[in-house]
Amino acid sequence: MMRLTDRDQAMLDWLAVVRIADIEAIRWALAGLAAESFPAAPVSLRKAQQWTARLEEVGLVGRARPGFIGGSVVWATHQATGRSAPNLFLQTQRHELSVARAAARYLTRGYAWERDRIALGSREHQADGVAIRDGLRELVEVELTAKTPNRYRVIHNDHAERLQSEVSRVVYLCTPDAAAVAAREADRLLFRDVRDRVLFFPVLQLPPYRAANWISGRVGRQVT
Repeated sequence: MMRLTDRDQAMLDWLAVVRIADIEAIRWALAGLAAESFPAAPVSLRKAQQWTARLEEVGLVGRARPGFIGGSVVWATHQATGRSAPNLFLQTQRHELSVARAAARYLTRGYAWERDRIALGSREHQADGVAIRDGLRELVEVELTAKTPNRYRVIHNDHAERLQSEVSRVVYLCTPDAAAVAAREADRLLFRDVRDRVLFFPVLQLPPYRAANWISGRVGRQVT
């Protein structure tokens, strides 16, 4: 029977949070979860594939090559997490893969990654993830397409309330078009005392899975 390493277990725990990831995200997550100093460089593609194959062999990860990706996607299996396999053909899977890449980059900069709390009503918003370091919690939004003004009103109002108490800042990783719209709505809706802690980085490309370096070194960087 194969013995799991601490990093194996940490990777399975991370996959349980992000649900699905491509091999590029696996490269960065493997590096971040084993690093002793930060920022950490990603492991090689070969090492990421070897890790995936080793865990797949014992039934702890699943792997597939859906046509819309152009490469492999990976998830933790029911045996590992008690959850069923993801539906690979949901329209939201491109967004989920983008979130996993963002989460993996945060890991290489010494952050932990969690899912945000569930929104309990129409006036609350659940961010795409929470990056945590040195006791500070940072909401992360991955924005491939812009939302409506009414939706941004709910989202930015929720951000403003949480910035007053529980989170240090909100970081948007966006396509250029989405960044322009989301930032414009933030300018319109947020008061000056919190607006400077909602940051927009136009670092994504569409389709995101074809961009080799679609998140820049800004991910996880402390902004002063």
